[in-house]
Amino acid sequence: MERRNRYAFGLGTIGRDMVYSLVSMYLMFYLTEILKLNNQVMWWITGIMLSARLFDAFNDPIMGVIVDNTRSKYGKFKPWIAVGGLTSGLFTILLFTDFGLSGSGYIILFALLYLVWGIGYTAHDIAYWSLMPSLSIDQRVREEIGAFARICANIGLFAVVAGIVPLTNLLGDQLGSMKSAYLVFAAITVIIMWIGLGITIKGVVEPKITGAIATHTTLKGMVRAIFKNDQLMVTAISMALFMIGYTTTASFGLYYFKYAYGDENMYALFALILGLSQIIALIVFPFFSKRFSRRKMYTASTTLVVIGYVLFFFSPMHMLFIGTSGILLFVGQAFIQLLMLMFLADTIEYGQWKLGKRNESVTFSIQPFINKMGGAIASGVVGVTVILSGINDALTPTDVTADGLLLLKLAMMVLPLLCILIGYIIYRKKYIIDKDMYEKIIKDLKAQGQMV
Repeated sequence: MERRNRYAFGLGTIGRDMVYSLVSMYLMFYLTEILKLNNQVMWWITGIMLSARLFDAFNDPIMGVIVDNTRSKYGKFKPWIAVGGLTSGLFTILLFTDFGLSGSGYIILFALLYLVWGIGYTAHDIAYWSLMPSLSIDQRVREEIGAFARICANIGLFAVVAGIVPLTNLLGDQLGSMKSAYLVFAAITVIIMWIGLGITIKGVVEPKITGAIATHTTLKGMVRAIFKNDQLMVTAISMALFMIGYTTTASFGLYYFKYAYGDENMYALFALILGLSQIIALIVFPFFSKRFSRRKMYTASTTLVVIGYVLFFFSPMHMLFIGTSGILLFVGQAFIQLLMLMFLADTIEYGQWKLGKRNESVTFSIQPFINKMGGAIASGVVGVTVILSGINDALTPTDVTADGLLLLKLAMMVLPLLCILIGYIIYRKKYIIDKDMYEKIIKDLKAQGQMV
């Protein structure tokens, strides 16, 4: 059953991450470069994206309460995976549809579509990731399930990153319109997401891992489960800072190659190399996790990230230097992403041990909350940067000044590096759940009859 769950669970996130990457990283590019919205509209759009993502993020714990309180013959996770997947998929297609509107009409429609998209994605994202810790309490098994899921997630992510330029160009030539090309591309990612979520819903078997009687989670209980769990709070802050940095850098990628490097077609090759590097890093993660503590792995990964950012910032416009820095950067980030997932999973048992109640969905609602916060802030940084740097007004890449390119590099590399470093420092000083402590937590929970 463990092998079946590992594959059925992991395959479900290929399409999910394709859709999320498309919206979080390329919707802004679609609006500025394909629909060519003017600066006045883009200021509104940037504000809407930031506000909607923040609003949706703060709703994530409430969605966690709803999932935790769900009782159905299909379990508490799968119904929301299905409903949320269908809703977010439909609204992804609508976000990349040209309705022929402009000005205030488009702004109002966009606000509605973007808000509902976020709510739908929240529903299946929280339910999906909350399902993972319920599949096993064994740290090693969780690492195997999480590693395969992150591999699948990165396949989805980099399929979009590497494919969006060549495939939309190809579709644009065939359909005679880049607007139609992006619409078809969005529809393809949605179909893949629906197929993957179907595999998860049909294939995953949930074992019973707790002996405690299921109880209703109130809003007061939600607040207690989050804010009284000090290790969850430490993990959340560290994850948030990491995701702000990671998402901001990734969101600038296509702009960097079009305006700084001068050839957006090289972005696909760059993304392919980075995607393969991250997938290889996730494949070898279990090898390193058996030999080194999570703290040592986090330190080594952060060191790679720092070296990668410094080299990237000072690299000449040559793919050898840019590619090398990118590999260092994204290999380190791949390890950190998976480590963060494991840290978060372990805080579930810590919270149960400390507070006497198990809240998978409320605890794991922190992950989409963090991802959305990171995406919201990244979208805000990108939106403001492309306006202030002159990129949105540029007719050709050569129209962007040296100062504009410097602003792009500072926002893409220096700000994210600072966020990631601060997150690492907080983890080192405050996170206390190591292997020995986790084993003691499990032993105590079993002795108390809270776990079987």
